[in-house]
Amino acid sequence: MNDEVMTPDVEQEDELLAMSASKYLTFSLGDEECGINIRNITEIIGLQKITEMPDAPPYVRGVINLRGKVIPILDMRLRFGVEEREYDDRTCIIVVMVDNISVGLIVDTVAEVLDIEQGNIDPPPKIVHDGSHNFIEGLGRVEKNVIILLDIEKVLYDVDLEGIA
Repeated sequence: MNDEVMTPDVEQEDELLAMSASKYLTFSLGDEECGINIRNITEIIGLQKITEMPDAPPYVRGVINLRGKVIPILDMRLRFGVEEREYDDRTCIIVVMVDNISVGLIVDTVAEVLDIEQGNIDPPPKIVHDGSHNFIEGLGRVEKNVIILLDIEKVLYDVDLEGIA
């Protein structure tokens, strides 16, 4: 009888990390399809009452109380300069965790989780821009579609989350 305790070794952990590294939750913002790596996503919830915060940037809609935890809410349309629209029954909040801080991202619709192989991800185009952050991690090719893969840490980079929540 073997008394050895079965624990994942470093290779197995790396393999699990690599598997999750190619899985993206896709969602729409207007006509564009975007994706966020699932390793940052904790849950998807419906819209709920948002308490506005004074002096916050326009894309920071406010905060919600999610099971006793105050979470800042960002409207991704406004964050990326996409025309604002009224929320509907398909609008939802993707809750992400970055640096142990939970943040809710309002998106038009959530589509699906896609497995995008590294070979099908191109680097973002080199575009000269006016000092704003480059939020694009890469461009995923899935069949005939291109999905904008977002670097969620860069999306949240200049947002003072601790000052909001």
